Amino acid sequence: MFLLLCGFLCLCALGSGQPDDGKRYICRVIPISGDASCPVTLLPDLNVGGQEEELRNTVMQLRETIVQQKETISKQQSSINELTTKLSLCASATNDRKYGNKGASWGKDKQNTMGDVPTDPNDSIDSLGKTMQGLKERLENLEQQQMRANISRTAFPSELRDLLQRRLGELEKQLLKKVSNLEEEKSLLTNTTAAYRLKTESTLNALVERINELEKGGDFKSSEQFKLSFPQRTNYLYGRITKSLPEMYAFTLCMWIKSSASPGIGTPFSYGVPGQANEIVLIEWGNNPIELLINDKVAQLPLEVRDGKWHHICISWTTRDGQWDAYQDGEKVGTGDNLAAWHPIKPGGVIILGQEQDVVGGRFDAGQAFVGELSQVNIWDRVLKPMEIQSIANCSTYVSGNVISWLPSNVEVFGRGAFKRPLEMCQERLSNF
Repeated sequence: MFLLLCGFLCLCALGSGQPDDGKRYICRVIPISGDASCPVTLLPDLNVGGQEEELRNTVMQLRETIVQQKETISKQQSSINELTTKLSLCASATNDRKYGNKGASWGKDKQNTMGDVPTDPNDSIDSLGKTMQGLKERLENLEQQQMRANISRTAFPSELRDLLQRRLGELEKQLLKKVSNLEEEKSLLTNTTAAYRLKTESTLNALVERINELEKGGDFKSSEQFKLSFPQRTNYLYGRITKSLPEMYAFTLCMWIKSSASPGIGTPFSYGVPGQANEIVLIEWGNNPIELLINDKVAQLPLEVRDGKWHHICISWTTRDGQWDAYQDGEKVGTGDNLAAWHPIKPGGVIILGQEQDVVGGRFDAGQAFVGELSQVNIWDRVLKPMEIQSIANCSTYVSGNVISWLPSNVEVFGRGAFKRPLEMCQERLSNF
């Protein structure tokens, strides 16, 4: 382009400053260091019309060339401006990304940084705004849930825990009171039922005895001629003496007994007082010998009555030195001392025949029940002489106890299967031989 301009200027200079001598000159570029004389090469002679036409064509070509060069320069300038704009945008996006400007996030998904910018950045901005609003709403919801959870964990217990505990305490007291009332009602009902049962059984037994007496033609021949029968080992068959014992410092207990139970005849006699169910007990359990318990102290007696025959036994005791004697069929078979020494027999207790008392008047154990027959159970508040005991055992005389005497009115029988029956003791005893 520079060369064309130089040629154009040379032509203008030649045309304006040189006389027209009918010759044509050619202007050539020579180096600055070259010959300053401008050698001119003469062109062939041309006519005037031909020169004008040729010059006109050359000028037109130069104009077209200049116009083209201007257009090219304009296009290149436009490209430079466009590139400059893109570079500015890229630099701005880079800075915004560096400093966390969310508005420039439209270029984050564009891998070619020289490419076109998004057609509508407002759409991206609106989308980001909606996303931020959604995140803000979720955050507020989470904060509200956390506040409700904190209130349920702290405010609720602190305000209502005491009230609930008091309410639960009141309900518990009401429940315990109700249970206690039910237990009392149950106990009363049980006692009432037991008393009614005992009364009914006593009445039935009395009717049965009366029927038996009528069938045999009359009453007992004498007041002491009857026996108690306990045919099986249970915890509900027993007899009860209607009288109690006074305070005693000595006693003698005598009875007729018949049993073949094994092992052990059980408990033919027991006397219990409040605070001591084993005040006086005569018991044989398991393979042990017959034992005498006074105030829960024990002495073993050399008595043998498990042969199914009638035997007369007597036990005497005195509080002085705890001396005791045992008789079988009128003969002394054993003696001892230091059995509950200096302990007086307490009054106001209950006498049970056929069962051992765990509490006064009840709580019987079938394993300790007496199986067999009893008759003429008498108690004195003194120690009988050996001759008195022998005469009773030989049926030569009958002496009733001064504290407890063997009378039908003094003896009650409980439990279906236990009976009072007439008995001619001496005739029954003679039949054993």
